[in-house]
Amino acid sequence: MQYDIEKLQRMYRRAIDMRAPWIHRWDDARRYTIPSSDSDAATLFDATAADAADNLAAAMYSLLTPPESLWINLVQESDSAPDPEPAAAALRAHLNDSNFYTTVHQCYMDLVVYGTACMFMAENPIGADSAFNFIAIPITDIAVLPNAIFHTTTMTARDVTEKYPTWTPPADIADKMRHDPDMPLRMVQCLCDDCDFTAWLDVGGNMENNIVARGTFDTNPYLIFRWSLMSGELYGRGPVLRTLPDIKTANKVVELVLKNATIAVSGIWMADDDGVINLANINLTPGAIIPKAVGSSGLTPLSSGADFDVSQIILNDLRERIRHAMLADRLGLLTDKEMTATEILARNSDMMRILGATYGRLLHEFIRPLCTRGLQILSRRGVIEHISLHSDAELKYLAPIVQMAAAENMI
Repeated sequence: MQYDIEKLQRMYRRAIDMRAPWIHRWDDARRYTIPSSDSDAATLFDATAADAADNLAAAMYSLLTPPESLWINLVQESDSAPDPEPAAAALRAHLNDSNFYTTVHQCYMDLVVYGTACMFMAENPIGADSAFNFIAIPITDIAVLPNAIFHTTTMTARDVTEKYPTWTPPADIADKMRHDPDMPLRMVQCLCDDCDFTAWLDVGGNMENNIVARGTFDTNPYLIFRWSLMSGELYGRGPVLRTLPDIKTANKVVELVLKNATIAVSGIWMADDDGVINLANINLTPGAIIPKAVGSSGLTPLSSGADFDVSQIILNDLRERIRHAMLADRLGLLTDKEMTATEILARNSDMMRILGATYGRLLHEFIRPLCTRGLQILSRRGVIEHISLHSDAELKYLAPIVQMAAAENMI
């Protein structure tokens, strides 16, 4: 069912309003794990969360979609169904020849940091090495409703006309485009009910004239998957969002420790002053010289009964909690050489109990839709016979995380 542009506009505004509270949370999560600006990097003093996030994303990459590995297969549902082995082999080959394995790691980083990731699965032109092309879309460019996905992006006028050659721009925009082909245009691409596509320019004026393209997809190209989900919410919560208070506190503790260290190294000095001392002008910064009255002892600190430094105790506790929340103490390398096979199985079992719900969600929201769209594209291009995961073949997921789950059931 094609929606009229006015209804799409209302849905878009509602999706933006529902996303608004998450923007601040995502900004904080990005700032303390993957700072993208010099100002953010200058205020990041503790890299525990950044290191743990990178390790967790790499572990998800190896556990869920190991490259050049047999991590997906198809099994025939019935004797009357077509043989799924050629389709499975073609799907794996096109994934290996595409940019999937470089793009999916970016999505795993978004998944760990933001709790929600989005991958766009496009179709390459005929003759390319692979039928698939993948794009990791920042979740800040995506707004979702239960039945709609809105992707906001900025494109140059030249790129818009090349991507949508049948589009006739409104007269006022066409005149500007002739004078400046590289002028930026804000575009909203909407997919409703997993198939109905509408793209329009968010430039005001008559919205009917701003529609760039309409069409339908056989399968949803937007693969949106989440780490965990609370009831009633549309965006996921990942390890970084859950442990963000500890991350902020650890960063502040390290900042204060470093400030104290600079004072300890550079010192604060006192010098005799013949004039009147104004306490409001005293600045306790490293290397500062504080005037004092001649013959006086100057500023005298109030000494406590014991010199007990708790900063390292607090910092170590915070870092341990951050690593624990982000599975760094479970996904790390095995350093105990005398660990028995039973101990290794018990460790993997403990990790599976933590990752089990996330694994099930990713299988439903990411792996299965990925295979469904891949098979549909290959079938339409005539590479394989038409095959459906719902009736012709069953998806067999063979990634290392599945083997860990099987080992847990044996304990």
